[in-house]
Amino acid sequence: MDFLAIGEKIKELRKLMGLSQTELAKGICTQAQISKIEKGDVFPFASTLYLISQRLGVDVNYFFNIGTTPRLDYVQEVTRLLNKARRNIDYQGIKEIINSEENNPLFSQNRKNQQLLLWHKGICEYELNKNLTKAFILLDEAILLTHEKVWKEREIEIEICKGNIYFEEKELDAALDVYLPAKEHLELLPHVQDETIKSRVLYNTARTFTRLQHYKASNDACKEAIDWCLERDNLYLLGEFHYHIGYNYELQGDFSLAKTYMEKALIIFELQKVDKYIHFIKSKIKKW
Repeated sequence: MDFLAIGEKIKELRKLMGLSQTELAKGICTQAQISKIEKGDVFPFASTLYLISQRLGVDVNYFFNIGTTPRLDYVQEVTRLLNKARRNIDYQGIKEIINSEENNPLFSQNRKNQQLLLWHKGICEYELNKNLTKAFILLDEAILLTHEKVWKEREIEIEICKGNIYFEEKELDAALDVYLPAKEHLELLPHVQDETIKSRVLYNTARTFTRLQHYKASNDACKEAIDWCLERDNLYLLGEFHYHIGYNYELQGDFSLAKTYMEKALIIFELQKVDKYIHFIKSKIKKW
């Protein structure tokens, strides 16, 4: 554990927030203790580090990562590029990143970083080669690199990817067998860094129920997600959830309720300036 790297980061964040050592220490420890921590002379108890992280506005794991991973900034940049490529459905880009980093000791000699590459390698195996067996083997290997008794956030993300593959292959019951436990695992976590995960798993659950013609279950998942978005003041997928409820009513021939929810979706998409959805929904409503 690199105590000095952690201490330097605490000092950097403290100064960015305009706090003195005394102000950071208040209610946590002494000013002298903060001074020793920042110099790397001592390492704080986990409880102390947690309270420091809360005051500085970061997750406590951020400091543990700094202490155990050299060149954390480089790893974070690779993670950002992989996430961006995944969002943009740029699987060839993901493959190129994996090829360039696979033999990098920062990834090959660190389980968590190795997991990142294995996860995306599994995605590419399915999306580029359509090799389901190998894709699942890689995704399972990625999970097992860090999995113990309690599911971690990234492990749940990787599991959701398996559900997405089942969905694409029209193995809908198998997809639900992934999504429903993933949601349960997520709710057991005391803190989630990426709050969009719950929205994504509920959206995937809802569309799977729709394919199975279980419209009430699909609507229930969407309504739970809407409550979650509003509670967290997060617009991510909020328009999609309203649209999907409307779509479920459309499939059942209830065009009045379908129109109600799609009009709500339209307002959200207009605020977000998502033109592709705006024109599509307007044309539907016009037909009714």
